[in-house]
Amino acid sequence: MIELPIVDKREPRRRKPDWLRVKLPIGENFKKVRALVDEYNLHTICQSGNCPNMGECWGAGTATFMILGNTCTRSCSFCAVKTGRPPEYDADEPRRVAEAISLMQVKHAVITSVNRDELKDRGAEIWHQTIKSIKELSPTTTIETLIPDVRANWEALERMISAGQEVVSHNIETVERLYRMVRPQAKYARSLEQIKRTKAFGKRTKTGFMVGLGETEDEVLKTMDDLIENDCDVLTIGQYLQPTKMHLEVAEYVHPDVFAKYHEEGMKRGFDFVESGPLVRSSYHAERHL
Repeated sequence: MIELPIVDKREPRRRKPDWLRVKLPIGENFKKVRALVDEYNLHTICQSGNCPNMGECWGAGTATFMILGNTCTRSCSFCAVKTGRPPEYDADEPRRVAEAISLMQVKHAVITSVNRDELKDRGAEIWHQTIKSIKELSPTTTIETLIPDVRANWEALERMISAGQEVVSHNIETVERLYRMVRPQAKYARSLEQIKRTKAFGKRTKTGFMVGLGETEDEVLKTMDDLIENDCDVLTIGQYLQPTKMHLEVAEYVHPDVFAKYHEEGMKRGFDFVESGPLVRSSYHAERHL
């Protein structure tokens, strides 16, 4: 009997190129931020989202705080934040976030949250109270809020963004064709409308999307055009990185030269600021976007 060799037809996972290597988080500032996050029982998207820039940002004494818990009601196929039915929100969280930011003495704070679709107001009141508390304790701190999709609850949107933050970000995440695969519970046109309504309220608007998911260059440029048409001021573009084997695989590691080209194309189209690079994330260098 002849034994045939066993052939593993599974494709090996793509190896990360050299330009995606990051330093391990070390240093006293990193330890200080970690201690404050633990002491105040807070969540950060840096940890929950497996952000590759955590070492750099925490080492500089900054972090992006995530309010309304760390369980999301959405199941986006790119995101490392756990999904499920969240527990009751913590009404004391705004105070703790504000105190931690005050102790860190940050000049520019970034706040984000999970989606809370089960709440009638989408968590808008906690958002409002958090920003208000930060401004009361740290009146010179400028704030960027990276807010979720409110599912066209425009009253909730107004409450979220009316407490005094300087920048309001809402991520478009990917090109329109890939929405069903990447953001199955969201709508491309609805996110564009949310950005436009935010601008109409008088806020500086910001969004971000990932590349390396299978999009074409023409689709990236079309997304830029759509964002400009809907009054977006600031754009971030970064490489998608697969957080676990359960998430979408990387279709392509985009070369830094292509990111440089996207930066030029974005600036040509009229964005005030374009942050484009393999390791760029929504809140990366956020202080520059004011």
